[in-house]
Amino acid sequence: MSGRGDKIPVDLLTGFLGSGKTTLLARLLASPAFADAAVLINEFGMVGLDHLLVEAVDPDTLLLSSGCICCTIRDDLATALRELWAKRERGQVPPFRRVVIETTGLADPTPIVAIVGVDPMLRWHFRIGRVIATVDAVAGRATLARHDESRRQAAIADRLVVTKADLAEATELSALEGVLREINPAAPIARAVAGELPDAAAFLDAPADEREVRRWLAHVPAGPRHGQIGSFVLAQDEPIEWAAFGVWLSLLLHRHGDRILRVKGLVHTTDHPSPVVLQGVQHVVYPPSHLPAWPDGQVGTRLVFIGQDLDPVLIRRSFHSFQRLGRAAAGGPAGSDRLVNPATA
Repeated sequence: MSGRGDKIPVDLLTGFLGSGKTTLLARLLASPAFADAAVLINEFGMVGLDHLLVEAVDPDTLLLSSGCICCTIRDDLATALRELWAKRERGQVPPFRRVVIETTGLADPTPIVAIVGVDPMLRWHFRIGRVIATVDAVAGRATLARHDESRRQAAIADRLVVTKADLAEATELSALEGVLREINPAAPIARAVAGELPDAAAFLDAPADEREVRRWLAHVPAGPRHGQIGSFVLAQDEPIEWAAFGVWLSLLLHRHGDRILRVKGLVHTTDHPSPVVLQGVQHVVYPPSHLPAWPDGQVGTRLVFIGQDLDPVLIRRSFHSFQRLGRAAAGGPAGSDRLVNPATA
C-alpha cells in the first residue's frame, strides 16, 4: 500500500459483514508503518478508534495518536477525496502518503475503483492501490457459498486476509483457502490471528514485482463454471500489436466488464522487449507498468481472467483474431479466420 511515484495510492479494505475488516483496520492504524495513512470510513463510531484519538480537526476529521488521519464520508466518495486533498494542501492535516477506504460489508468495491480511475481531478493526485478483502475463518466458506457479494469481493481482491484464524481448525482453514484459490488464484493469502496480521506492511505493500507476477501465473485455473466465479488464462508466445490489443481489451471490457471481475498478467508487445504489467477491475484498466525482465525467462503474454459466466473459448478466439488484424495492419500475414468482435461475442 505504499506510494510509487508522485500519485497517492488509494487502497480498498473490503469484506463481508462480520468478516473482521474493522478490527484489522484498527490494528493497522495503531502500527507505525501506517502513520502516514489517511482513512475514509462511513462512521467513526463503527471503528474502535477511541484509544487512538488525539485531536478533532473538524466534525468530519480526526487525528489519531499514531499520526493517521481519519475522515468520514458524508456525501460521496469523490467529494470526500477532494476535500481530503484540499485539507492536505492547506496544511490542515499532515501530508499523508496513502489513503485507505473501508467499504461497507455489502459493498461491491468496483465502483470505488472506477471513481479513482476515471474522475479527472482524482486521477491527477491519486492512483488505484491495493484491494484487500477479509474473509472470516469460521463462517467464510458458508458466506462464500451463500452470498454473491462475498464471492465478488474475494475475486476482485489483490490480497486476501483470512481473519479469526485462531478460532478455526487447521482443516477448516485449509478448506477455506482452497475455495479462495479457486475463486481468485492470483491473490496471495495471509492469516490474521486475534486481529493481528504478521508483517502486515510487507504483505500489503509489496509492489507488482517479479515475485508477485509468479504468484499470478503459478496456478492453473479450472475455468469458469456456469453461474459461478472462475478463472482462465489467455496465453500467446508471439509478441502482440499493442494498438490492436488496446482496441480489443476496450471493446471486451465495455461489453463484458460486469462479468470480468479481474484481469492481471503480462503482455509481450512488438515494441518493448520487457514485459508490460497489466491489471484491471471490471471496466477500469490500471495504467500499465514494466518489469525489467521476464519472470523465470518465460517470454510471452499471460493474462489471468477472473469472472462470472465467461466463455474462455470465445474470448480466446476474439483475442487471436484481433491480433491477426493487428499484424495485417502492420504489414504481416493476417490469416483468413473471421474476426470475432468482443462486443458481440
